[in-house]
Amino acid sequence: QVQLVESGGGLVQAGGSLRLSCAASGRTFSSYAMGWFRQAPGKEREFVAAISGRGAITYYADSVKGRFTISRDNAKNTVYLQMNSLKPEDTAVYYCAAKPYYNGNYAAGDYDYWGQGTQVTVSS
Repeated sequence: QVQLVESGGGLVQAGGSLRLSCAASGRTFSSYAMGWFRQAPGKEREFVAAISGRGAITYYADSVKGRFTISRDNAKNTVYLQMNSLKPEDTAVYYCAAKPYYNGNYAAGDYDYWGQGTQVTVSS
């Protein structure tokens, strides 16, 4: 069982930056692939970024590539999402998610554990 708690959301102006954190419980955090997803009002949850257990592999949605960076610190059981050059269309609730292994599948249904989400609002 893995428990995930996101933090770091807030209100920011367009062009600004935020860093989201996701703290995980459990002694085997480094074995879990992690992902960030987001869900805007009235829209389906969408993939944002993923990272393998040791951090060697990362993958991004086209909409955030070059602006967002996913990273992890396995000593702290934490995964991060650095978000730069934010746009109003990035406004959403952001969720972190975990699954036992990295397999190149970025569908939300492929992840087993989810956090409660943190709101990110980008004003124009």
